[in-house]
Amino acid sequence: MAYIDFVFKVSSLALFFIIGTTSRPTTVPKVFDVRRYGAKGNGKTDNTKAFTNTWKNACTWDGPSKMYIPNGRFYLGGVSFVGPCTSKMISFVIDGTLLAPPNNNDIKKDTWINFRYIDYLTVTGSGTIDGQGKESWLLNDCQKNMNCPKLAINMGFDFVNKSRMEGITSLNSKAGHFNFFSVDHFNITGVHITAPGDSPNTDGIKIALSSNIQISNTHISTGDDCIAMLSGNTNFDIYNVTCGPGHGISVGSLGKDRNEKNINGLTVRDTIFTGTSDGIRIKTWESSASTIAISNLVYKNLQMIDVGAPINIDQKYCPYTSCQKLGDSHIQIQNVTLKNIWGTSRNKVAVKFQCSKSFPCKNVHSSDINLKHKGVDGPAITLCENIKGSATGKMIPPHCLN
Repeated sequence: MAYIDFVFKVSSLALFFIIGTTSRPTTVPKVFDVRRYGAKGNGKTDNTKAFTNTWKNACTWDGPSKMYIPNGRFYLGGVSFVGPCTSKMISFVIDGTLLAPPNNNDIKKDTWINFRYIDYLTVTGSGTIDGQGKESWLLNDCQKNMNCPKLAINMGFDFVNKSRMEGITSLNSKAGHFNFFSVDHFNITGVHITAPGDSPNTDGIKIALSSNIQISNTHISTGDDCIAMLSGNTNFDIYNVTCGPGHGISVGSLGKDRNEKNINGLTVRDTIFTGTSDGIRIKTWESSASTIAISNLVYKNLQMIDVGAPINIDQKYCPYTSCQKLGDSHIQIQNVTLKNIWGTSRNKVAVKFQCSKSFPCKNVHSSDINLKHKGVDGPAITLCENIKGSATGKMIPPHCLN
């Protein structure tokens, strides 16, 4: 009888093990390690073909998949990772360092690493994408040279939806670090973006024609805009970002091209600006080619530490000496809320509302502003041109809103 009980228990245990192993969740992704496709992390070998082949297999896998870049220094030419993918959930995990060619001409693309036409993409890891941009920054003389070379962006996302990026570092891009075009429902969190404050045109994050974007818990120090929101963006939530050095968080510039689209719905909150040329900025070209609206913007709980122009609406934007100032901006700025913004301004004009004479800013509401200037030229002031709005609470410098 004891023998029969023993056999029954062993049989039951074996049956349980079989059932347990066959009923495991099937959501564990299949790993596609770039080393198995010939990639070498020695910092010298061109791994473009190996990465392309790895992506092809990961993208066509019938189930969750993960393209994995381990520790090492992987030299990589210009590469595009294109969908749509058979895999409905695909991860691109960087734990090593990706190295761009130092010579911009060797990339042969506008974007060094580009993702296109993919849904449910995750780009994560503790690794770094190093644009090795120092050699190329000397070529960026676009303010003087209309034929200046177009330098490569570190990483781009085009037509990518329901996706996220987390944890990675972007270092020393040749031009911008991250570019987003026609993206919907994208979450950026825990990302580090770094380039010297004097590196030209190295915007941290540039976004156009996109919607439902969240940027949080991210540090950006660069030589241009920390974040630049361009034509056609809707429903943005930006919070817990540290910005500096750089040119602040900008809407625009807008008005240069005829086919631009409206911007509607932006919140910037709980963010710190340190040593930036601007804090929050809206910039439109003085002689604009488009007639669009920038609407429903909320800026709240922002700290400015030694910022050149903490609050700056500039509708006479013209960065080049060759600009033709033929008339007013035709871009309507409306429904803007500024609340609980404090700190220090390097400029005497701490708050600038320089709006269009033809399309005055309207429904601009300020409350609890405390921006101080300690220069020998006296305390901070506010500049108002062609603006309609209101102010409540403590206002330093004194407001000039009607």
